[in-house]
Amino acid sequence: MSTAERYVPAAGRFGFTGLYDRTIALTMREERWRPVLRDRVLAEVPEGGRVVDVGTGTGTLAIALAAARPDVEVVGVDGDAEILAQARDKTGAGRVTWETGLAGELPLADGSADAAVVSLVLHHLGPEGKRRALAEVARVLRPGGRLHVADWGRPATPALRGAFFALQVLDGFEGTRDHAAGRLPDFLRAAGFADARRTGRLRTTWGTLELLEASKSGDVA
Repeated sequence: MSTAERYVPAAGRFGFTGLYDRTIALTMREERWRPVLRDRVLAEVPEGGRVVDVGTGTGTLAIALAAARPDVEVVGVDGDAEILAQARDKTGAGRVTWETGLAGELPLADGSADAAVVSLVLHHLGPEGKRRALAEVARVLRPGGRLHVADWGRPATPALRGAFFALQVLDGFEGTRDHAAGRLPDFLRAAGFADARRTGRLRTTWGTLELLEASKSGDVA
């Protein structure tokens, strides 16, 4: 996002940064989907490749990626200096390269990554912010590179719709409206990603979490 885009801390607009890991673990069934996401991100990354965790937050996923594949460079990017400090203090953080930067202005070279993951970030961004962030991810991925997304999708039941409405009140309707309507794959396609598809759904305290995958269009070098 540009500097004009409203910045939102990892735990949302109220910035419960110090409680972020605990909140996610208690309400998001993290143990069910984080390992799946980790393995899918790493599945097609070659030895010596690079993975970028966009909006890394406290670095939980980035550290797990680096621990699972020591032969791969993992870069964790976030715009929040406070939460990056927490990430750097964690066990295993030394295996990760930490960079300060916003999702729409990634501090990485064109075509420099084999895979990227964007977990629980896009719902904090309005439609234009989503477009900018996904365009930046496309820029830093090599042709054929894989994008993996974990974020909110259309609620699976009326009860989950009510739960997600509560989250919308907390996080804002501008960023979450398209998620409630199930439009996230459309944003991936509009950013030039091919074969955008949902690969998993999970019911959580706050709504339905979806896993999505897509490839950067273009011939593989």
